[in-house]
Amino acid sequence: MATLDRISPLLERFRVRTKVFHTGPLCGVTTFAARPGQGFLHVLRAGEMTVSHQLPGGRLVTREIVEPTLLFYPRPLEHSFNNAPTEESDFACATLDFDGGEHHPLVRALPPVLVLPLHATRTLSPALDLLFLEIDNVRCGQRVLADRLFEVVLIQLFRWLLEHREEAELPAGLFTGLADERLAPLLIAMHESPGEEWTLPAMARVAGMSRSSFAAAFKECVGQTPADYLTRWRIVVAQDRLRAGASVARTAHELGYANAAAFSRAFSRCVGVSPRAWLADSRDPVPG
Repeated sequence: MATLDRISPLLERFRVRTKVFHTGPLCGVTTFAARPGQGFLHVLRAGEMTVSHQLPGGRLVTREIVEPTLLFYPRPLEHSFNNAPTEESDFACATLDFDGGEHHPLVRALPPVLVLPLHATRTLSPALDLLFLEIDNVRCGQRVLADRLFEVVLIQLFRWLLEHREEAELPAGLFTGLADERLAPLLIAMHESPGEEWTLPAMARVAGMSRSSFAAAFKECVGQTPADYLTRWRIVVAQDRLRAGASVARTAHELGYANAAAFSRAFSRCVGVSPRAWLADSRDPVPG
């Protein structure tokens, strides 16, 4: 598994952009609004606080943070920090803009929030030390470099999650699939070449398993059937290509569909509207 790069094919196709927006103390109640396609990565360097957010079902979740901690919100979710009015609290906070928004494959595989004490994620220490050093010393290019270092921290966090999926209590999904030594080579191949003829026997061969064993293992680890995952991945790639200006016919051909009509049917089943209707809607300006 050490020779397999399980993350780069995803991040090369769907980038993540980080931007530092706050460093230093926070006092009182600070609310971070949910914005489409945007996540947050906070690092509490010192101090204590109460964190709260409301889950989609309406349940309010509150948690006490009493030690240096990393808080990762991969999807838009309004959340609040409540700090005592003291200068002892120290934060570094960045927004995360994911290509594809909530459909970014790594974002979809994560829970609404991850709260990880820094002592449990020691492999992130070198990147965090560089980030803090840059934040604490105002020099030329500081803002640009701090943004880049936050991106390094995020990628290191993805790597840590692959290696500590049980400790992070990750649900079945892409991370658990990529962490499986049998399924990882197949998932990497599918991500790199979505237009190949990925029949069930072909997938099972890459995984080195019988068809029945492969189908059961894939569903258990990834939470979807192989066919459903392939379709979802192809549609996510198609959305990226359509946004970039590719035609429906060309996109259909490159992603392994017999013709544009077959691709449009698969797209509509997955997204709810035709490719052209989706593209027109995605280009409409956001009101307000």
